[in-house]
Amino acid sequence: MREPQMCNILCNLKLDAKTAKEFKEKISDEYRVNMILDNLPLVFPLKRTDQDSTVYQLGFLVGLKGQYSGSKEEKYFIYNHLAFTVKYHKDMLTESARIVGFEVTPFSVKHEYEGKFDVRTTRLTTCDPHAKHTVVNSNSPQEVEEGKEIIFTYDVEFQESDVKWASRWDAYLLMNDDQIHWFSIVNSLMIVLFLSGMVAMIMLRTLYRDIAKYNELETQEEAQEETGWKLVHGDVFRPPNNSDLLCVYVGTGVQFFGMILVTMIFAVLGFLSPSNRGGLMTAMLLLWVFMGIFAGYSSTRLYKMFKGSEWKRVALRTATMFPAVVSAIFFVLNALIWGQKSSGAVPFGTMFALIFLWFGISVPLVFVGSYVGFKKPAIENPVKTNKIPRQIPEQAWYMNPVFSVLIGGILPFGAVFIELFFILTSIWLNQFYYIFGFLFLVFIILIVTCAEITVVLCYFQLCSEDYLWWWRSYLTSGSSALYLFLYATFYFFTKLEITKLVSAIFYFGYMLIASYAFFVVTGTIGFYACFWFTRLIYSSVKID
Repeated sequence: MREPQMCNILCNLKLDAKTAKEFKEKISDEYRVNMILDNLPLVFPLKRTDQDSTVYQLGFLVGLKGQYSGSKEEKYFIYNHLAFTVKYHKDMLTESARIVGFEVTPFSVKHEYEGKFDVRTTRLTTCDPHAKHTVVNSNSPQEVEEGKEIIFTYDVEFQESDVKWASRWDAYLLMNDDQIHWFSIVNSLMIVLFLSGMVAMIMLRTLYRDIAKYNELETQEEAQEETGWKLVHGDVFRPPNNSDLLCVYVGTGVQFFGMILVTMIFAVLGFLSPSNRGGLMTAMLLLWVFMGIFAGYSSTRLYKMFKGSEWKRVALRTATMFPAVVSAIFFVLNALIWGQKSSGAVPFGTMFALIFLWFGISVPLVFVGSYVGFKKPAIENPVKTNKIPRQIPEQAWYMNPVFSVLIGGILPFGAVFIELFFILTSIWLNQFYYIFGFLFLVFIILIVTCAEITVVLCYFQLCSEDYLWWWRSYLTSGSSALYLFLYATFYFFTKLEITKLVSAIFYFGYMLIASYAFFVVTGTIGFYACFWFTRLIYSSVKID
């Protein structure tokens, strides 16, 4: 600590054909080397020319591709000399110091020496601490070719810094794109205001007029001329097809919604800092497991309303269906990464722990929630359901279920897609994401947008005497997940330069899981908004 090192020789390596080929592949694929010192990741500072600021990139590249001047042939060069800068903050009272920064500048240098190589005694002519001759550029770079000898060296420079230890992460987490995030928020708020205006108009003017008119109907002749949503009052709460599956999906959505909400609150309060590596994932997994109790409760409450009696079957499906689909995709992806001998593969011990969390804690909690939910009295509908379902009239083309579902997903996606770009960049392009305040705002906007667009489309649907709203309300806002996946595909082809098949499968596999989760959350928000809306309007009209 605080003792500078200059031109320390680490080791030498004679390249054989296999090693040279592997190095070239790693350089082509832009692999990065990551290191950690006192829990701080190694960063490569990049000066931004357009702004007077520095961006920190995690790790450094293994090497680079380039040509010698006057030559067209592309060569591979390796970064074999690392100039580390360790920043420290001194305590005035004790004279001790703590590390507050860890930066690197990599160089490619073809080191030269005389005589036989020995790590302890060899003195390099290209980099010598005794002659105060150090590496400052990569003018004579180290090629990667079979038979070449590479000597790895490093410098360490210690710099005193004013940054206190408590705020050493601030430089890493400094976001240079605040304006874009604010633009994203304003853009989303515009969508919300537009939708809120529509909902307010429907609620106050149209519904108020409808309810007043329906409640004034006196004579039989007037009653026969009824049109619009009151006509379907005897069918609107008829249980839908596959009602069990709907209950399972709603329960899973509640579980997911609870997990996201609590995670966001913890993150906004600063409990899930990137300095606690893996903290975010751990928190999300544990919260998912413990939210199982709400999943069971909400799915069986709905199931009992649909006059169901086999609550254990619904509870089991709620506890296993979504995690089973995700686990299947995850296992396949993990096997592929494991086959590539990547350190990114999840070890068997962790796998076992995940399965234990699922079956040992999550499943029992779902059953507990289901038991409590089923013991409660069933939710009473505001209107009676007829014995015989009424005929649904011919619908206009724009009320076609597929069309209205696809239209419904556009606005919720539009409200979040700018933030989505930053999240994808942080996951796939090695950057920090730590603006949970923005994310929380966007999440609230997403909830409002999903609820409002579903209510608007549900109202239009009921007005055209189509009472099959249960599934459609779930799919309307849930279809935003389709747009999310399409955007992820667009992002893959425009921003990422992935050439390996396994990497592409890995990307699409994880984006599929993310889109599926997004579908479940947004669908549940839309469903509950519609459920509340239909109960509200049908409880406010007098029906003989």
